[in-house]
Amino acid sequence: MVGEKIQIWREEEYHYPAAYGFVPFMVSYIHEDTQIHPGMVIVPGGAYRGVASSEGHIVAEEFYRAGYNVFVLVYTVNPLDDPLKLQPLNDISRAVRIVRKRAEELHIDSGRIAVCGFSAGGHLTASLCVHSGDIEDQDPVYQELSNRPDAAILSYPVITSGKYAHRDSMIALLGEDAGEDELEYMSLEKHVTKDTPPCFIWQTLTDETVPVENSGLFADACKKAGVPFAYHVFSDGVHGLSLATQQWLDRDFGHPYTREQFRFLADAVMRGDTKYSPDKGEELLAAAGLDGKKKEKWTPEQKEQIEKTLEEVGIWPKMAQVWLKKQWRELAGEK
Repeated sequence: MVGEKIQIWREEEYHYPAAYGFVPFMVSYIHEDTQIHPGMVIVPGGAYRGVASSEGHIVAEEFYRAGYNVFVLVYTVNPLDDPLKLQPLNDISRAVRIVRKRAEELHIDSGRIAVCGFSAGGHLTASLCVHSGDIEDQDPVYQELSNRPDAAILSYPVITSGKYAHRDSMIALLGEDAGEDELEYMSLEKHVTKDTPPCFIWQTLTDETVPVENSGLFADACKKAGVPFAYHVFSDGVHGLSLATQQWLDRDFGHPYTREQFRFLADAVMRGDTKYSPDKGEELLAAAGLDGKKKEKWTPEQKEQIEKTLEEVGIWPKMAQVWLKKQWRELAGEK
């Protein structure tokens, strides 16, 4: 099922200073038939410090089984304090344009392309939803194509740079000394307009990492702007639930391709190409789970408590799929 690796940028187009050879890419999950499918770009989270494996392959499999031709976006992140600024937003913009450009070849309906982001990936996804008109592509071929998604799923998203901000995501994105204009631009609830695409938003009330007010602020902004949306708050659950399945809880995430930037960075550190000591390279590999050692994230007691929340929260993918079908019917003028 895992198919083509699609590089987002030509090497001469991509200039993030701490990439050390990494270039953002997508991995495709394409049905081998001639039926026209809706498309979906999955955007994992990771506080803009990494691209979480837990929200990549297994989520792509879920939406592939639901009839989507799917792409997981491995975008630029900031593991070692080189602020990203607009690079991730440029990454996702180019990714959506690539999917539209190749829609006929890949049997995708170019008018039914959704984006699905988690946590900081939800912030990146929502950023595209509200700022798509601002992003010009340096390649005229792609500039002619729309980068606006037709619908979005925002899963426990980082939204605001204000009172309820997830500060580490904002620091990774903009730096410690970000200006007021930058923070305002990335406080996404302030930029929702009638042109923002329909959004399915969900979170848990007990999220201790990204306050639930983030998703509430965006839902409220959608309501005020007249944007179609659904907003679901589940009563219990930790941050980062992904599909909220036993497979997720057992940390069986499948392919680790979302960690490729860490490989390049760790290699550069160990070669002495950075200001960091070689030991930092080993530390990076371990942090990314690329040292060959499977790590438990929770104690048995914590895992038992989390397991009790899965039945409730685990219904979100089906809810999102039903909601998306409704959006596609409405886009086609059907009732």
